[in-house]
Amino acid sequence: NNTAAKDPALVTKGHERVLRARLEDAQFFYQSDLKTPVDDWVEKLHGVLFQAKLGTLYDKIMRIERLSAYLADTVGLDKEFKNYTTRAAQLCKVDLVSQVVGEFPKLQGIMGRVYATASGEPETVACAIEEYYRPTYSGGPLPETLPGALLGIADKLDSICGCFSAGLIPTGASDPYALRRQGIGVVQIILQSTFSFSLKNVINESLQLFRNTLNQKVDIESVSEQVYGFLQNRIIQLLADEGYPKDVISAVASISIDHVPNVWRRVHALAALKHAPDFEPLAIAFKRVVNIIKQAKQTISDYVGGSVDERLFEHACESLLLSEYQAVEKKVTMNFEKGDFDKALHDIASLRPSVDAFFDGVMVLTDDIKLRNNRLAMLNQIAGLFENVADFSKIST
Repeated sequence: NNTAAKDPALVTKGHERVLRARLEDAQFFYQSDLKTPVDDWVEKLHGVLFQAKLGTLYDKIMRIERLSAYLADTVGLDKEFKNYTTRAAQLCKVDLVSQVVGEFPKLQGIMGRVYATASGEPETVACAIEEYYRPTYSGGPLPETLPGALLGIADKLDSICGCFSAGLIPTGASDPYALRRQGIGVVQIILQSTFSFSLKNVINESLQLFRNTLNQKVDIESVSEQVYGFLQNRIIQLLADEGYPKDVISAVASISIDHVPNVWRRVHALAALKHAPDFEPLAIAFKRVVNIIKQAKQTISDYVGGSVDERLFEHACESLLLSEYQAVEKKVTMNFEKGDFDKALHDIASLRPSVDAFFDGVMVLTDDIKLRNNRLAMLNQIAGLFENVADFSKIST
């Protein structure tokens, strides 16, 4: 009580009286709840509003079930675990209409697991119903089971995509639906589970499920870009919290965040390479490649990065760069496929001497259109090696 008590025994007795009454209430509500089958509670969700523009909780669990099934297929879950996931989606909100959660709101999810177990649901289903709420606070534990992880992603992404579709987008001062926290949760779950699905595809799949819920027509392409950018900012925030350099984060995130685990691998690889003693001249060389291509595309509207014609080579440095590129390209592709971005970047870095020699030996933006386009085509191929990792023009040197 933070006060001095003259008679501690009396205080104890008073606390016991209050606690006993609360526990007796809980016991009564729990025993009363057990009399109702959980499937009957699903029907009660028709009468519980999720959000005025986004329908009821029943509408939400139907969307979550479909999105969970899509995710289960995407990550290759077998039929049994897919069924566990979709069954957990059907039941994940039922405890919100229970008497216990009505009296003790902080027990949502926990009571969902308890009631599912009491109803004879498989343990995996019951665990997923509790786990999908995670993380419940910053740095909190994440789902431990695959169905729990997929259900957590589906529920959080449904809230994000629904709110963005309805124009309920967080502002600097307001985030009433805690979308930022849910976005961070989506990223953390994907990262921990090393799911390899396309984030854009899942966003689009979720947005499609709102076609029949919202009255107004939704521009799915536009909203998808907004949600993608929103999650991109959450990823940037998480990477910054882990201490990675801001320029490295910007260089990687600006290329793509579609495969979340690869974002971390790419940032780690680039940050490690940045500590190499010869990184600055390497970055300068590759920035020059990117910048000269950007400059050319602004001045030559018909340049599309065609194939390289060796017959147009005038200097040995051109042949040298092409042959080294061809040798490195195979190794880089193989390492990309394995997700080994450290080796891929070191292979790309080995091209720097021949890139420097190329710039020293030829004028890329020559007046001869054929020579110019041929040299630009070769630089475009060089840029293609590292454009899947990072935008080197954003690296500070």
